[in-house]
Amino acid sequence: METGRGLSGTLIPVAEARARLLSDAGALESETVAIDNAGGRVLAGDLKALRTQPPMSVSAMDGYAIRAADIETAPSELTVIGEVAAGHPFEGAVGPGEAVRIFTGGVVPAGADTVTIQENVTVLDGGRVRANQAEPTGRNIRRAGLDFTEGETVLAAGTMLDAGALCLAAAANHPALAVVRRPRVAILATGDELLPPGSEPGPGQIIASNGYGVAAIARDAGAEVLDLGIVRDREDELADALDRAENSGCDILVTLGGASVGDHDLVQKVFVAKGMSLGFWKIAMRPGKPLMSGQYAGMRILGLPGNPVSSLVCAHLFMKPLIEKLGNRPFSQRRETAILAAPLPANDKREDYMRAEAWRDASGALHVKAFALQDSSMISTFALSDALIVRAPKTPPADTGDSVDSILLKSI
Repeated sequence: METGRGLSGTLIPVAEARARLLSDAGALESETVAIDNAGGRVLAGDLKALRTQPPMSVSAMDGYAIRAADIETAPSELTVIGEVAAGHPFEGAVGPGEAVRIFTGGVVPAGADTVTIQENVTVLDGGRVRANQAEPTGRNIRRAGLDFTEGETVLAAGTMLDAGALCLAAAANHPALAVVRRPRVAILATGDELLPPGSEPGPGQIIASNGYGVAAIARDAGAEVLDLGIVRDREDELADALDRAENSGCDILVTLGGASVGDHDLVQKVFVAKGMSLGFWKIAMRPGKPLMSGQYAGMRILGLPGNPVSSLVCAHLFMKPLIEKLGNRPFSQRRETAILAAPLPANDKREDYMRAEAWRDASGALHVKAFALQDSSMISTFALSDALIVRAPKTPPADTGDSVDSILLKSI
């Protein structure tokens, strides 16, 4: 991990910080899971069919398997010599003037080269039928290998295993699949003032909330999440928590709070003393300036700010793409140009991520309106936000109707 810039107090741009964070991240190793548990996972290698689908030519409709030559001058009378249902082939062969009753999925018997649907046939007495119209060769027949053939690559490495992909893998006769291992993310909240939900806060205490939102973002990105709980602002407790994270086998340790410059912000100090390699610190962004990145004992460490909105914005911008890259998933940030619904003042030297409402007009164009209060402690505002308006450093004032860059947080 590159070090230097961002460590001496110099603020580094968001894009540079993210590029450095992701520069040496690659897909994790594979593991094999039962196909029942493979939904939402990422295929680790190309998947080849273990069988041909369909294995033999089958009927696509309910009707009669016949020879096309016998009904060229329809109407034509034919003798029914048997029946075929799915899973129950007809052992004989269809000869001149003969027909076999066949149902969808039934194997087309030898000698037959077309299927006429039952709506085009009149049933007569004495085991006879009348085909009322001519049919070309191959009509209503699914030829062997129409879907795929044995040895053919049916799914490429990197495919997200959704409903269609899982169905195809099962049809190709795979009971288990090699998938990229899910990144393991451990979340550690720090602060003397924090208590878990359901507690009765005393003077100066608050309920810890950041971790639940960060965990949700991590899971949406494909991670397994481990909650390391809350530790106080004590060096020994922080050192012990780092050891617990290492022993958990996590790929990413996310700390919440304690990474700034106050006397009680001890995360960086303790972790560096324990041997963490500090990659960068302090980002030219609002909210989220005191973000920390490092590595320790094979773990990647992200120190997110303690303010709830700062923590969640940084989780979207940094943690989420890191998880996606380790999990071999595509970068999923939904960035879109939007129309400003209310004016904005000039921006300062930090890239700003403003919480906003968003909606689409009848033409599908995206409109955004920043909330009046943008304080990084206001969880209620973030919960109502549909998007983040992204404003580059030193951007001049913007008027209603101007185009702005935005990141969608919800489906609009």
